[in-house]
Amino acid sequence: MKKACNLCFHRCSLDEGQTGVCRARANRGGRIVPLGYGKVVSLALDPIEKKPLRRFRSGSMILSIGGFGCNLRCPFCQNHEISMAGESELNTEEVSPEELAALAERLAPRGNIGVAYTYNEPLICYEYVRDCAEAVRARGMANVLVTNGTIEEHAWRALLPLIDAANIDLKGFDPLWYRRLGGNLATVKRNIAIAAERCHVEVTTLVVPGGNDDEEQIRALAQWLASIDPEIPLHLSRFFPRFQMTDRDPTPVETVYRLADVARESLRYVYTGNC
Repeated sequence: MKKACNLCFHRCSLDEGQTGVCRARANRGGRIVPLGYGKVVSLALDPIEKKPLRRFRSGSMILSIGGFGCNLRCPFCQNHEISMAGESELNTEEVSPEELAALAERLAPRGNIGVAYTYNEPLICYEYVRDCAEAVRARGMANVLVTNGTIEEHAWRALLPLIDAANIDLKGFDPLWYRRLGGNLATVKRNIAIAAERCHVEVTTLVVPGGNDDEEQIRALAQWLASIDPEIPLHLSRFFPRFQMTDRDPTPVETVYRLADVARESLRYVYTGNC
């Protein structure tokens, strides 16, 4: 019996036993279940600036957790070893929401302020993020989300009351570019606007040569962000050849700096990464 997953715009219609585009949600017994619930691939105590968040609790550390799978198909993915993998391809460790929250609290003496859901696309395991965020919030600690923003509005609005800060990928400002990545620009724009009303938001754009490095595209992106709030920080990061996109050189440093100056025409805080 087919069952539709309504977590993101793909709305995968899955037969019994079939797994969705994200490789992390499946039809099991007529129910859509998160295959990665409690299954952790990566766990580390990171500086908050690594998320990247530059204007939220600067100088802090945050316990960062990741699983497997993603609902986009970026050919340049920097974490493709886990984001493009399924459950059977990786070693995972079982960590319950309460265990994660307790670990976060034990790390407080080392500067930890909470938990960041990151590395792969965390929202494809929505139920785990929600349950962990509730447990972390109950201990008075912060929840940080690093996401591609590709989630349906009902689920996004339900989760945001538990989120203190988010870094959302805005992979460009061209709908055709987004379609090439398996995404939807309108969905991400909507979710950035919603999040900016409810928590601290920063935005990251990876500058890909020949993809989204056009001045006018970055100018339009920055102007749109400024229409929400000119103080939303924008991070422009360098592309490095990875995964299925090894046919071009890294983004020239001067390109990133030039585009940062373009973005600063509209935005107060623009940061350059990996330069």
